[in-house]
Amino acid sequence: MKTLRQSIRIQRRSISTSDREKFAKQLLSQVQKIANFKNGQKIALYLPNDGEIDTKYIQNFLKYKGFSIYLPILIDESLKFAKVGKNFIKNRFGIDEPISAQILNANQLNIIFIPLVGFDQFKNRIGMGGGFYDRTLSFKNRQKNYKNPKLFGLAFDCQEVTKLNAKPWDVPLDAVITPTTIYR
Repeated sequence: MKTLRQSIRIQRRSISTSDREKFAKQLLSQVQKIANFKNGQKIALYLPNDGEIDTKYIQNFLKYKGFSIYLPILIDESLKFAKVGKNFIKNRFGIDEPISAQILNANQLNIIFIPLVGFDQFKNRIGMGGGFYDRTLSFKNRQKNYKNPKLFGLAFDCQEVTKLNAKPWDVPLDAVITPTTIYR
């Protein structure tokens, strides 16, 4: 798994700046096809790190439409979600986190857009290896009737692999969205 993760990360980081821009724009139109956005929803995104696909067009769209946007913040070994404001601080991995008085648990959100390193057509994902999203979202495995949050993995097409072996603690995604394909 480690070498698979490393090779996909290298491939992801090798995408040109112009292609990154084009793919980020295409990603927004794909997201608009599947995410059933409704007024008042609380939606979590991520800030791209280590070559992840950029969510800036999604964020601008959501902001323009008046949605509440949240970003993950590290709390011990799991994540909470802080409302986006103007001020940020770097976490222990050097990733910007919003400084906010409004912090939510994952189950208080309607949609979470999740970064990933690799995925397969069955909506299994591998992340960076820290297990933060799986620990944070483990409530969805314990109770299958959670409708929210919807979990959408975002990736470049080149991050698809043939088959991943899902572990019992892996939290399945509702869909994986790439610039060209939606895996439901």
